[in-house]
Amino acid sequence: MSASQIKPAATQTVTHFRKPERSFWQIWNMSFGFFGIQFGWGLQMANMSAIYEYLGARADQIPILWLAAPLTGLLIQPIIGHASDRTWGRLGRRRPYFLTGAILSSLMLVFMPNCSALWMAAGMLWILDASINVSMEPFRAFVADILPEGQRTAGFAMQSLFIGAGAVIASALPYLLTNVFHMQQAAGDTRVVPTTVRLSFYIGAATFLSAVLWTIVTTKEYPPEDLEAFRRAKLQKAGLAANAKEILAAIAEMPDTMRKLGPVQLCTWLGLFCMWLYFPVAVAHNVFGANDPSSPLYKDGVEWGGVCFAVYSAVCFAFSFVLPGLAKRLGRKYTHSICLLCGGVSLMSVVLIHNKYVLLLTMVGVGIAWASTLSMPYALLAASLPSERTGVYMGIFNFFVVTPEILASLFFGWIMIHLLNNNRIYAIIAGGIFMLIAAVLMQRVHDPRTLSVQDV
Repeated sequence: MSASQIKPAATQTVTHFRKPERSFWQIWNMSFGFFGIQFGWGLQMANMSAIYEYLGARADQIPILWLAAPLTGLLIQPIIGHASDRTWGRLGRRRPYFLTGAILSSLMLVFMPNCSALWMAAGMLWILDASINVSMEPFRAFVADILPEGQRTAGFAMQSLFIGAGAVIASALPYLLTNVFHMQQAAGDTRVVPTTVRLSFYIGAATFLSAVLWTIVTTKEYPPEDLEAFRRAKLQKAGLAANAKEILAAIAEMPDTMRKLGPVQLCTWLGLFCMWLYFPVAVAHNVFGANDPSSPLYKDGVEWGGVCFAVYSAVCFAFSFVLPGLAKRLGRKYTHSICLLCGGVSLMSVVLIHNKYVLLLTMVGVGIAWASTLSMPYALLAASLPSERTGVYMGIFNFFVVTPEILASLFFGWIMIHLLNNNRIYAIIAGGIFMLIAAVLMQRVHDPRTLSVQDV
């Protein structure tokens, strides 16, 4: 539908357009790119700690080697969000960033598993994370741009569905290639990273680019309501200093809902980061009994950790269908608190489990928390944001995601050595505690009861 076909609001004094409701398949198409993005993230989350240990890293070195992920998000997302707010061209507003990030990410996914030294893998992760962030950040604003308020919860839930689906396949892929397709290291292949992991990353590269291209081709964007005024404003605010000033002003004028969601996100993502850092290697060491990365049990344990990640991602996929109805019935903030509670209890229970199949049951609660984390905070946030600043605020909101990850990367290695005795299971328990704190803090958040545009 073109901008000229969209009916303006009833009175002449209202200058905004009514956003038409989208069908299920239109929301599906606009969210499908997240399948590819999460395929890239899923491969990284399930395999990077193991890749580092294959290349000689110790448990206390893992957090600092993961610093790339949060730091690039901190730097890239607000800049990309602000830039995409001020972009309009043949591909639209957000889609140029989808495409650029997808091309760069796909290249990095090909190069990553072929690293032969620890410093190479760490450096490659910086580039990969920066590229993924270029694609990912505008997708959050994309939902708010295109969907009316009444459909945004469904839009973010659809993103959760594709995030779950992408992560299911990506996390389990090395295990499937080994145990279903019976792929083994070729004779004479002396590369440190197993063949199944390398092939998984190649498949991820093709999937990432294809899924993002699908969204770009099938979903059009609305142009600015007054294109000439948009271009004049862009020229007036050109330059690095003006852009930095505008981002700082947006931070100073942050909506109250966003301020109160901040601590919830801080604790939630600190808990998730503890899990991502140590879960696959914890399974290898504590459940499979591997003593070091050269043990055959280590590879089996890491692959089973990927299966566990696939299970929580599958639960995320399935629960995404339930989430909009649950949020409508209980309210978004109560729904999110309950989901976080499920995740926290599940992570803390891991310490009691020594059977690999029973371990899969703990992933149900994690998947419920993950589905809600990917949708409820963003649905609440989108309802409180001015439309002209949606992109930059979505980028700023990422501060509350990456800050705890940066803190964990910088200081959790010290905690592992001096307080947790390098026991990876203790790190998982800490993650569960942080999620429980987030569930409590969620009750401080105000859910904006804004009218949808259909009610104006």
